[in-house]
Amino acid sequence: MGSFQSPITMRSSALLETSCGYLLQELQLIWDEVGEDQFEREKVLLDLEQECLEVYRRKVDRANISRARLHQELAESEAEFTHLLLSLGERSLPGRPEKMSGTLKVQLDSITPALREMRLRKEERVNQFRAVQAQIQKISAEIAGLSEYDDSSKTIIVNENDLSLKKLEEYQTELQRLHNEKNDRLQSVEKYIGKVRNLSAILGMESSMIITKVHPSLNELYGISKNISDNILAKLNSTVESLEEEKQKRLEKLHHLGKALTNLWNLMDTPYGDRRRFSHVTSLLSSSSTEVSHSGSLAHNIIEQAEAEVKRLDQLKASKMKELFLKKQNELEGICNNSHMEIPSQSEMDKIINFINSGEMDHADLLTSMDEQISRAKEEASSRKAIMEKVEKWILARDEERWLEEYSTDENRYSVSRGAHRNLRRAEKARVIVNKIPALVDSLIAKTKSWEEERDKVFLYDEVPLLAMLEEYNMLRQEREEEKQRQRENKKVQVPVVVEQENAFGSRPGTSSRRISNRSLNGGLNNASPLNRRVSLGIQQLGSNSINSATQGISFVKEGRKAHGQKMFPRPSLVSQLRDETVSVVSTFSGPISP
Repeated sequence: MGSFQSPITMRSSALLETSCGYLLQELQLIWDEVGEDQFEREKVLLDLEQECLEVYRRKVDRANISRARLHQELAESEAEFTHLLLSLGERSLPGRPEKMSGTLKVQLDSITPALREMRLRKEERVNQFRAVQAQIQKISAEIAGLSEYDDSSKTIIVNENDLSLKKLEEYQTELQRLHNEKNDRLQSVEKYIGKVRNLSAILGMESSMIITKVHPSLNELYGISKNISDNILAKLNSTVESLEEEKQKRLEKLHHLGKALTNLWNLMDTPYGDRRRFSHVTSLLSSSSTEVSHSGSLAHNIIEQAEAEVKRLDQLKASKMKELFLKKQNELEGICNNSHMEIPSQSEMDKIINFINSGEMDHADLLTSMDEQISRAKEEASSRKAIMEKVEKWILARDEERWLEEYSTDENRYSVSRGAHRNLRRAEKARVIVNKIPALVDSLIAKTKSWEEERDKVFLYDEVPLLAMLEEYNMLRQEREEEKQRQRENKKVQVPVVVEQENAFGSRPGTSSRRISNRSLNGGLNNASPLNRRVSLGIQQLGSNSINSATQGISFVKEGRKAHGQKMFPRPSLVSQLRDETVSVVSTFSGPISP
């Protein structure tokens, strides 16, 4: 087999055969013509061969250096490509084969575009990392409350060894968290600012100055981004708490002033027109701190005006204390009179008036004591109400009973006269009422005993024990019934004797009627009047210490004497007058404080 010769070798041989060979032949001809010896000729040819070898050797060395450089470039390119793949978190580049083939230049030419694309990807990824980290750094600085932030890219250090999408997502997640935290802080700041403005409006204060004092950035007039640091949030929270405490203090102060105004108004009967000027203060009495939201409702001037009004009313109250006391005294006496309870002695009242005039008694304590007495009197009057209603019924029933007794003794009650039919109807109704008296008295005694046992004291009616009055009434009623029974028995005995005498001596005109009239009078009004006078005198004596008891007793006795002297059926107006006076007499026997 012949040796393989490359095109370059063949070309070299051809050059030798042509140009080199031609020149060598021409050199041979010159040597032949000159007559150069063979040794010189061999020496020149040897030099030519050495020079040719040097030239080839330099060429080969340069080729080796170039090949080594290409190997190094290819290795560096592959290493950079691999590093970029790892730093970007990618396994391979789409479109590039895993294994390369061909010459070094072919391999280098095939990796260069991929390397360029990877470099572009890296630059883009680095910019993404730098932008995210810059935002993270900026928001972190805002949250930290740093006054200045360096936004230059020099301060952003990107770790180029890890530019993977996973790492980028971590930064983006952190950025989103910081965004959310920033938004939450901004909302908290706005909420605090809103509370400060609302509370400042209620308290009548300037909110702008309060907000600026916390931090100038919170005031929108300065046009800078709001500071949302923890320190600012803490200051805002402390400011809101202090304003709420101030709001509570002022509200409590207005509550106190409102109660004082109401008490003074009620004591002095202040007209509605004067009260309406401070209705905005009294309207807050039932309001809690959270319910007060009207602008300026707790301002300093409102409190100062209320304090001035309370001070003025206090001074006015001192001058009207005597009048107020007398008014409450009249109220207390009215309650006692209406319920027939004991009225405080006039000497005690005069003593209190002297204390008021001398200034030795505290006005507030005095009115409080009077209010307590009125309250106790009202309470006892309420507890006596059921008994008092039955007492009134009993008194009216007694009036009807007395009228019926007088009517029964009237000889002309069946005569045909004007108004006789009305008296008959009234007599029928009076008998129904009188028949109910025993049950009414028994019920009244039971209720009175229960009342006394429950309160461990005696029930007084115009300073007279009610049970004593009821028992006396029962005793008198029993005596009256016994007297009537004796009269009926005597009447049965006397009738046969009178008939025998009339038969023996004959009857004279008018004698019978006159005898019957005298008998009816003796057995009716004359027998009933001592009982009535006894009850009246007993009641009059028991109630001699009560107010107006003397005059009422005298009036009642006068009317009784007039009815007894006339010995006739009283007129309806007189009966009504007698009933009213009887009620008035019995109404003088009680007191609010039973022994």
